[in-house]
Amino acid sequence: METSTEPAHKPDPGPTLLDVSDISLRFGGVQAITGVSFTVNHGELFAVIGPNGAGKTSIFNCINGVYRPQEGSIRLDGTQLVGLASRRTAELGVARTFQNLGLFTNLDIIDNLMLGRHHLMRTGFIAGALWWGRAKREEIENRAKVEQIIDLLELGPYRRKPVGMLPYGIQKRIELGRALAMEPRLLLLDEPVAGMNLEETEDMARYILEVRASLGLTMIMVEHDMHVVMDLADRVMAVDFGVMLTTGTPAEVQQDQKVIDAYLGKAS
Repeated sequence: METSTEPAHKPDPGPTLLDVSDISLRFGGVQAITGVSFTVNHGELFAVIGPNGAGKTSIFNCINGVYRPQEGSIRLDGTQLVGLASRRTAELGVARTFQNLGLFTNLDIIDNLMLGRHHLMRTGFIAGALWWGRAKREEIENRAKVEQIIDLLELGPYRRKPVGMLPYGIQKRIELGRALAMEPRLLLLDEPVAGMNLEETEDMARYILEVRASLGLTMIMVEHDMHVVMDLADRVMAVDFGVMLTTGTPAEVQQDQKVIDAYLGKAS
């Protein structure tokens, strides 16, 4: 693929935003994650790779509060995330896309993106239903934010169609838009190009770069497409069977023998 990675798209990372320290996660007798540690800096695009079942999604689930690791800590700008509910984690600035789309297929793009604004809205159910006073002003303000995301991701032509009628690649872009509507400080991208053809993959890679350049957003990406990972990521962490193999630049990780063994199998 011909995804550009010019320096203008990659702002210099700042101080540490996320600090994951020695987390371990078990389900009964099954060890899903064992002593994984890494940091992600402000403005960085950090990728997590590994074979199926390596523990990548479990790491995401620990960060955004779906799972609670039995050991270790996860700190966002110094705030401990372990033990917080997913809603509270979202309020602190962690948003996520999902490999399996979680869109409301009977609603249009605007309504799906407005759902991402829900935790930012303060008016109650009755006031919102009456659409009067503060509730009306608040919805107008939040719809303006949604319109900015529609422009950024070039979703205008599809704005009034039920999302279930739209092509898969567009639905994945809407999933990204809904996460952006949450105004995150940290965006978790769970296999953003999974199931896409080449054209859709190149489009999504371009939008990820555009979001990063426009918003300066810090991202962690789980992805199997190594072309996308190597083109977009500043640093890469490889995991296998819930254990960190190595962390480094894309080129360093690509050449690491432990990573090669995990993907291709060890030579006899």
